[in-house]
Amino acid sequence: MTGNPEPGVQRPRRPRPDQPLRARWDPIADDHEADDPAKPRNAFVRFVEAFGWRAYAIPVLAILTIVLLVVTVRGGGGDEDKASATPSDERNARVSEETHAIGAPTGDIQEEALPAGDLPEGGPFTRNGDKDYRVVRGTGAKIGTGGQEYTYTVEVEKGIDPVQYSGDQSFAKLVDTTLANKRSWIGDGKVSFRRVDSGDPDLRITLASTGTARELCGYQIKLETSCFYPPEARVTLNEARWVRGAAVFAGDDMTYRQYLINHEVGHGIGYENHRPCEENGALAPIMMQQTFGTANSEILALDPDMKADRSLVCRPNAWPFPG
Repeated sequence: MTGNPEPGVQRPRRPRPDQPLRARWDPIADDHEADDPAKPRNAFVRFVEAFGWRAYAIPVLAILTIVLLVVTVRGGGGDEDKASATPSDERNARVSEETHAIGAPTGDIQEEALPAGDLPEGGPFTRNGDKDYRVVRGTGAKIGTGGQEYTYTVEVEKGIDPVQYSGDQSFAKLVDTTLANKRSWIGDGKVSFRRVDSGDPDLRITLASTGTARELCGYQIKLETSCFYPPEARVTLNEARWVRGAAVFAGDDMTYRQYLINHEVGHGIGYENHRPCEENGALAPIMMQQTFGTANSEILALDPDMKADRSLVCRPNAWPFPG
């Protein structure tokens, strides 16, 4: 039906074709009330009218974004982040004052209880060196931002055949690049390193013959080990392990050598205690005795007082801060 509307009755106004539809704050309000230009409207009402349901979604998304940021900052990452957020329970900054080897297994262990830590097949190594050391020449700038700086030398026991380990410079280069990696001990911003080749360094990172490593680290268990020997500030890396590696690393000698450096330097900067696997399938903590395995059932034979779930098995890992 067409014609003019009855007096006093106002037809609801519709938007012109060139105007967008707008959501109202009160969808059941009378049209004339919503469109009354004389009625004041605050900025929030105008915002809601312009954006409709999106006006409610925006603050919700903002809150969710903040929550996700908080979770991320607090370490809600994957298993690589969980591997060793704290490399050890606590760090003994006075470890250099100890008089016994740090990191080598102690006590008598029955042969049948030993872990599967036998030396893999591989190249030759020197059984007995001269028990004297040469410093590999070379210095470097400070690496890392940590306030506690450790100076270190790179040393090789005299009497070891350089062909076995590819020479002094190759050994020194791997030590330097490993410690300079942000996944190594500089990763949490607490410590830094600087290589020197004279004076009295905080750490002497040393490639030693099997016989000398046994003398410094002990040979209570009949397996080749490495250690930190505080009286000489000597981070002792057993050449037999450097050449042959460990079974758990399945022939990846480079990664094992990086593990060996990081693990023994970890003892040298105060992480005395070993750690077990803490989450099944996660990367092993750097202070776990991975030379002898990454399953708690294997390493508990070396440290029966350690509190750990025997069923847990980790994956090999060369870094203190792998994430």
